[in-house]
Amino acid sequence: MKSAVIDLGTNTFHLLIAEKNGVGAWQELYRERRYVKLAENGIECIVEAPFIRAMDAIQHFRAQLDRVGVAPEQVRAVGTAAMRTAQNAPDLLEAIFQTLHIRAEVIDGRREAELIYKGVRQAVPWPPGTALIMDIGGGSTEFILADARGVRWMHSFPLGAGVLLNRFQPGDPITDAQMDALSGFVKSELAPLWQALTNHPTDTLIGASGTFDVIDQFLLDPETKPATYGRVSTDEYLGLAQTFLHSTRAERLAMPGLPPERVDMIVPAVLLINAVLDNTHIKEILTSTYALKEGLLAEML
Repeated sequence: MKSAVIDLGTNTFHLLIAEKNGVGAWQELYRERRYVKLAENGIECIVEAPFIRAMDAIQHFRAQLDRVGVAPEQVRAVGTAAMRTAQNAPDLLEAIFQTLHIRAEVIDGRREAELIYKGVRQAVPWPPGTALIMDIGGGSTEFILADARGVRWMHSFPLGAGVLLNRFQPGDPITDAQMDALSGFVKSELAPLWQALTNHPTDTLIGASGTFDVIDQFLLDPETKPATYGRVSTDEYLGLAQTFLHSTRAERLAMPGLPPERVDMIVPAVLLINAVLDNTHIKEILTSTYALKEGLLAEML
């Protein structure tokens, strides 16, 4: 039986098609992502250009579902931060329904974090003790503190890379004063996380998808790294972060391995990661190629 998950993210729409492969396992048949940047002009309203990009992606996904032969009743679609926030999100959801013939479910931040955890658990060999999972989206960032037995704490913050980009409008390159302002804001907003870390200390960060895929591309050899996760030291990451932060947009556009769609958002994203590292004793970063959509697929199968 073939099943599919569509993740209607604020920055990216994802399609994952898979089928059962033994008890409780699945085999990937097709995977694709389309950058839609729903929060291009702010997360409060999806303006015309991203609306059109979103529907182009959905129409393309519909063609792929038909090509592979996935029945509508075997497709789940979930919307996250932009679908929770934008005043005209219901219009986009209705247009998606007319194309896919399925109703997308808009999930809250806690449910999003739960699915991210379920995805990461399939991909990463769990470290001893507690780990901090971080998933940076366009509209929100999810944090989950968990150990091998399960989740101990989770929270979704409206601090996505797209939201921060629109709020702070960094220069080219970003100035020290702008970095300080953005970092100070993030550290203040993450106060509940700092409190949770006093109860569940950790020295391991697990980054899920997005920005952490980019870190993989720059720091790890795809020929030797495991298929579903990577492992880098904080020193390796911080060196790469400085490269991004002190580069111009044109220089980032010329960097092999950095998708053009992430050239702008990589700056607030690494400042988010840096804020976490500055306020913890994390020594190692694991990167997970699985996140929300793989967690939802595991539930379905």
